[in-house]
Amino acid sequence: MTLPSPLLRIAAATALGTCAAAAAAQGSVTLSGVVDAAVRSVRNDGVGRLQSLISGGNATSRLVLRGSEDLGAGWSAGFHLEHGIALDTGAATSASQFWDRRATLSLASRELGELRAGRDYVPTYTVWVKQDPFSHVGVAGSTNLYTAAPAGPIRSAFGSSPNTLVRSSNSVQWLLPDRFGGLEGGVMVAAAEGGTQAQGANKLIGARLGYVKGAASLYAAHVRSENNVTAASGDFTDTLFGGGYDFGVVRVAVTQRRFQQANAAQTLRMLGAWVPLGRGELKFQWLASNMAGRVGAVDVGANDARQFGVGYVHALSKQVAVYAQVARVDNDGVAAYAVPGGPAGLVAGRSSTGTELGIRHNF
Repeated sequence: MTLPSPLLRIAAATALGTCAAAAAAQGSVTLSGVVDAAVRSVRNDGVGRLQSLISGGNATSRLVLRGSEDLGAGWSAGFHLEHGIALDTGAATSASQFWDRRATLSLASRELGELRAGRDYVPTYTVWVKQDPFSHVGVAGSTNLYTAAPAGPIRSAFGSSPNTLVRSSNSVQWLLPDRFGGLEGGVMVAAAEGGTQAQGANKLIGARLGYVKGAASLYAAHVRSENNVTAASGDFTDTLFGGGYDFGVVRVAVTQRRFQQANAAQTLRMLGAWVPLGRGELKFQWLASNMAGRVGAVDVGANDARQFGVGYVHALSKQVAVYAQVARVDNDGVAAYAVPGGPAGLVAGRSSTGTELGIRHNF
């Protein structure tokens, strides 16, 4: 028997409704995200000033799709997908990866921890971004002082190809459960899958361990990466130590992160402070980059830099906040680190200064 078209539509709607009700009874799927825009002005010594509208001054603009399902007996399954958005243009932040920020599937147990597979933060960055008052973004983001532009361990290991400073694709990790009295951490491994460095094929193994007790915290993390370039000259290593204390009137964090490849090393030291002010928060950051060693015949030891940042975030509601922040980068030697968004061609050894005013809406 063939049903008339209206009856088919009703039957289909009924079936979909039944499936949705069944899915709702077993688990949940949520759509959330961040939209963040700011007006930025950057002055680079020797080349002038540039104003722009930017995306993600306080938090990266993104679309997040998450789902979870309770499997019973303390077990659950879930997925997490994040798509980066350049709010100023409406474009995706990656032309080649739709879920460029995170794409993971996990199986978790209250007693045994979580097994997670896909693209995710590496162990060192997971700690580093916690310790950075500006969460790695904006005019004072800590990423300003480590890029592949200058000669050093990052450029030697990765060049302009995808690196493992923030995320790793093709990864599997195990995360500690919450039942160990303040201990947190995990282990991550990733396969190169037979690809090349230019394809982002970086073999990785890393781990992190933290201890949080009351107002105090301590962290350590280490990641080792290998690709077809470093296979002959030595792996790229990323090592971090840090800690913090919340005094109530101010929370402070101190962190050291060291990158090394062959005979070159870069050490970052960061001091962060957060001061609660009613519905707002005042933030301070001091960050120093110290280069050491050689890349081939080139001595990179004199190419150091420092960054100082100050910012204020004021909550208008649970979802909406406005912010203002300023940062200055001072370079030594042939270093030319700069606040992002400024005019090209910063003179080596000179300074870069940036300010921004913005609004962030979580949904």
